[in-house]
Amino acid sequence: MKPLLISDCDDVLLHFGRHFAEWLEEAHQLSFHLDSPGFQDALRDRDGQPISRDRIWALLDAFFAAEMHRQHIVPGAAEALSSLGEMADIVILTNIGDEHHANRVVQLERFDIRHRILCNSGGKGRPVAELIAEMKPSVTVFVDDLAMHHQSVAKHATISPPAPFSHARIDDWPKAAEWIRARFEDGPARSSQERFDL
Repeated sequence: MKPLLISDCDDVLLHFGRHFAEWLEEAHQLSFHLDSPGFQDALRDRDGQPISRDRIWALLDAFFAAEMHRQHIVPGAAEALSSLGEMADIVILTNIGDEHHANRVVQLERFDIRHRILCNSGGKGRPVAELIAEMKPSVTVFVDDLAMHHQSVAKHATISPPAPFSHARIDDWPKAAEWIRARFEDGPARSSQERFDL
């Protein structure tokens, strides 16, 4: 049994927020406030009013359909995955529609990232639990930048010890790779699963 790394993509492997904000301003005269407490409150019209949830999803879909080329790699991400891939299985669990799967594969290959990619909608707990059941890894590390996904994984996947939030917050990939490698090398004796926020 090999260790398993399950990683988000947007704003973990590839920069997203700032590129999405640029496109919203250019194409739709909308602003994206990264300091807002929730995604729905972050998108606002010229008058500063939040836009409807349906419109948000339509804009996200339009971005992933035609604007993924704007996204750049997070420094150190490709190197970290390459190194960790020598000892572990890696799955990219990304919250985009299945219709964008092929484009995401091509997008990540541009940065020499070639791993299994799964599309998802909503919380990531159930798909993480399914991956653990399918792959039966010795240790699992889950990487995501959104608290809602850590909470979902804590609820639905077997995580030891259980916690509502991530086990660590690490803001750059070289340090993250060291943290992950230590968990993989220690194996099940340390913890069956770990989560962290990048």
